Amino acid sequence: MATGYRLLASTGIHKGDRDYQQDQVGIFTHPRVSGCLLAVLADGMGGRSGGRKASDQVMLTARQIFERFSPDTDDAPSMLKQIAHEAHIVIRLTAISAEQEPHSTIALFLINPESDSHWLHSGDSRIHHFSGGRMVKRTYDHSYVQALVDRGEITEEEAQSHPQSNILMGCLGTEDDPQVSIEYIPTLKSGDVLMSCSDGLWHYFTPEELAYVVSSLSPREASEFLIEKARSRAKGGGDNISLAIVRIEDI
Repeated sequence: MATGYRLLASTGIHKGDRDYQQDQVGIFTHPRVSGCLLAVLADGMGGRSGGRKASDQVMLTARQIFERFSPDTDDAPSMLKQIAHEAHIVIRLTAISAEQEPHSTIALFLINPESDSHWLHSGDSRIHHFSGGRMVKRTYDHSYVQALVDRGEITEEEAQSHPQSNILMGCLGTEDDPQVSIEYIPTLKSGDVLMSCSDGLWHYFTPEELAYVVSSLSPREASEFLIEKARSRAKGGGDNISLAIVRIEDI
């Protein structure tokens, strides 16, 4: 990290009201470069074995490629795209033995020692940037409902409770190459927070609520609180939940 900063990080995961866990989440610190980390989140789909195999492959691929990444010389967006592409190919290969067609969302954010950040996502797992106590940026889902919002047919508020919110227009493991989106933040400041989460979490909160929680609590406390509150609001019908939170702080 830039001089005078440190990173505080936490992950959280819960199977919700599902019979099995298909989400996976992890925060990897770079093996050679201090202040460089990669947060990885994957929401698997496709039966008990299919979805978990898909999300496992995302995590394994991300760790392997990130360990070979050189922040000083390599291109960060290319590294993130390589993770998505290789994970997609491996998931396609595992489809032969899976119970159902395995698929997975992917949400990656990289923080470099220079305090910039690159994001990549595919599907409806989201990445958020909070600064000054409010959400200043987030990813937009590759989903049927987001397409309706983009066309002005429904509002963001209506999208939160739309009955077809689970229909994805892009994710890893599909027959076609996955739709991916790249974002970039040139500078992270002290107090900024990055958070990725699966739809089992963001579905139950407004941006203002998320901003308040991650700004008021430590990453560990925020993870625990958000999972508990999402479980309560799901009222027995909750999906798998996963999230990763990283806060930039003065030393």
